[in-house]
Amino acid sequence: IAFTLIFLALAISAYAIFQFLKDSDYVWGFIKPYRHRGSGTYICPNHLGGFLELLLPLAMAYAMTGRLKPVTRVLVGYAALVILAGIAVTLSRGAWVSTTLALALFFGALMFRRQHRFPALALAAVVVFAGVFAVARSDYIDERLKQLVSPQGRPGEDMRVALWGPAWQMWRDHLFWGVGPAHYDTRFRGYRPEAVQLTPDRAHNDYLNTLADWGLVGTVLVVSAWVLLGVGVAQTWRSRRLAPSDIGGKTTSNKYAFLLGATLGLVALLAHSFVDFNMHVPANAILVVTLMALLSAHLRFATERFWFRARLWTNLAVSLAAVGAAVYLGPRAFRQAAEFVWLDRAEKAPSFSTKQIALLKRAFALDPGNPFTAYKIGEALRRQSQEGGEHYEGQEGMDYRKLASEAMRWFRIGMQLNPWDSRNYAQYGWCLDWLDRPGEAAAYFQRAEELDPNNYYNLDNIGLHYVSLGEYAAARPWFERSARLEWVGNDIATAYLKIIRGRLLESATNSANPAPSPGPK
Repeated sequence: IAFTLIFLALAISAYAIFQFLKDSDYVWGFIKPYRHRGSGTYICPNHLGGFLELLLPLAMAYAMTGRLKPVTRVLVGYAALVILAGIAVTLSRGAWVSTTLALALFFGALMFRRQHRFPALALAAVVVFAGVFAVARSDYIDERLKQLVSPQGRPGEDMRVALWGPAWQMWRDHLFWGVGPAHYDTRFRGYRPEAVQLTPDRAHNDYLNTLADWGLVGTVLVVSAWVLLGVGVAQTWRSRRLAPSDIGGKTTSNKYAFLLGATLGLVALLAHSFVDFNMHVPANAILVVTLMALLSAHLRFATERFWFRARLWTNLAVSLAAVGAAVYLGPRAFRQAAEFVWLDRAEKAPSFSTKQIALLKRAFALDPGNPFTAYKIGEALRRQSQEGGEHYEGQEGMDYRKLASEAMRWFRIGMQLNPWDSRNYAQYGWCLDWLDRPGEAAAYFQRAEELDPNNYYNLDNIGLHYVSLGEYAAARPWFERSARLEWVGNDIATAYLKIIRGRLLESATNSANPAPSPGPK
């Protein structure tokens, strides 16, 4: 398993190096949004860094301390160097720092083994020289290093820091149980700082994300798993140092290599988790669990308490549990995969088209509990209503009122499925204004503003509400605040502020110059 993972990391690292040297923005057929950075088969280079930092110590440990044939040792050593280069070209500062920590611990551990002391010093010198050479020859690497600290020597500014405050406040407000599993992104809107107008998805800090989602109870459960693993590693470590295989001149051990490499790989990812969310990336999380399981299995070399013979009833119980899990999870996995297919097709269809709506409805039929699909259907119908349906195939001559009413039905479904998403309330209010029911719309705009008070688009919608009422003075502060929150690409606020200023100026001029009296008859 270890060798399979190491040589897989070698292949992905080679792909990342190719991307970096060729300045390629493609990942297979997809375009990644991270320019001049190697990401291998990942879209995000930071997540590739998390994957590689898990396996670099493992490759180096086998190359330095494993009981391998010479050719295998050379190949594993070569893989370690390529993996190290792969981490470098990700330009992930979190991966660089965590990898440096893991390597420092790795070489420090080998300093206590006399037979490995000088080879470790030589390899450390090679790694340091390679790092200095890479910084000197690559402007991209040099620039990313400078971003670690500001010119005043303080940590450099990073948007992810703005996401930590809301996560901390979520946990403070929901101390024991958190806001709910995977609810950080949904509940973020109520805690959004003014500087962040995008949807963050994660807190970019696995520790704070766990506190926010699961609260103190869930975090204690997660931490307890790591603590128990650490205790088991400590017990196994003592037994491997005193194992009979070390007696008689033998200086290599595959068990020791795996124990050292896997432990330091996990340490590296735990360090990286302070600034990223690798534990929420399935590929990396599965690898972490695999290494944890294999490390736990090494306890059988430390004590005989965990040895037992699986008898017939044990085999039957495990088999029945596996079959039951397959029967329960299989259909759900199939529906989820089918939903993904329809959502992917809808994403590629013309925006807000009748075809896109039909594909989204197919996806919603498979998972009627997905609030984001309901919102997308409602938004597509709203846009069609706004344009009268005349630009969409199959909707020619469709009454805009019917389209708006249908959109409102889907927005209501979205409200029921996800009461924390302000977009459903804001767009429902827009539809009420569109249908000449502004008196009913005010409550929905107010609720949208309560749920996401620093969302520039919500403020634009509230401003449009007042414009529809002809209350330009009331609309102006909403558009002005929206423009302060998002000054790039905020066309609605920019355009309507010009209109409002003109109307207010016209009104003020008319008031200052009243029409002359017609005089006596």
